[in-house]
Amino acid sequence: MDASSGSLTPSERQLRSVILADYPFAALGPIQDLADRANVSAPSISRFVNKLGYRGFQDFQQSLLNELRDSQSSPIELHQTRTTSVPAPLSDYVERAVALSRDLAQRMPTDQFDRICAMLGDPKRRVFMLGGRMSDAIAEFFLRHLRQIRADVFHVPPDPEAWPEYLLRMKPRDPVVLFDFRRYDAKLAEFAAVARSRKAQTIVITDPWISPAAKGATELVTVSIDSGTLWDSYVPAFALVEALLVPLAEKDWEATRTRIEAWDVLRGRARNGERA
Repeated sequence: MDASSGSLTPSERQLRSVILADYPFAALGPIQDLADRANVSAPSISRFVNKLGYRGFQDFQQSLLNELRDSQSSPIELHQTRTTSVPAPLSDYVERAVALSRDLAQRMPTDQFDRICAMLGDPKRRVFMLGGRMSDAIAEFFLRHLRQIRADVFHVPPDPEAWPEYLLRMKPRDPVVLFDFRRYDAKLAEFAAVARSRKAQTIVITDPWISPAAKGATELVTVSIDSGTLWDSYVPAFALVEALLVPLAEKDWEATRTRIEAWDVLRGRARNGERA
């Protein structure tokens, strides 16, 4: 499902949206059921999957089933299919991480990157972030930097009991950034659904197997994470976050500089126990 939307016809873009809205389950039934849901013909679906590089609809479905299996792979399962030792573990891993980052640069369209920057840089919108069991560390990293650039950036706690406080703050078109990678956090899909019901815009950063939280996402970014080891690599996700921070800080550098200076003064006073 990584074909550039610019290379698709209007009916193919509509089909792609229907599949991604309930990925991968929307495409695992009979081809005519999918055709009816997307309001396209069965031959259109066949042409679409051929354009994606598959031999036919059954080949496409088999690929989806393989993805569904891979999306639940644990480190133990990954270890069974990986090389346990390499001659130069550090340099080898760095090369793998660089390759994954290059893949991100090729995978993500420039116009999508710009749209996300515009959403996160709009001072009229509040920004909310949340990640999964491990990926929440990426959300925290992004949030700590973005807070120095602009106001109204909130980290949503993982405890659903705390969610109403943040959901009640959300206004229509506020961006909600969600990080979720395989062995997905089911709570994120629940949070995303409620956020969308409040007309918030969800930006979901996930892997090629696509988190359930991506259903109905305003912006879906897929990041390759398979490092070829028993551990998935989040290096490309961190690279994406750092890349976003650069134009966000530069958009209004005077405002950014003023905020960072004030931030550092207050942080210094708090560290030294000074009173205002």
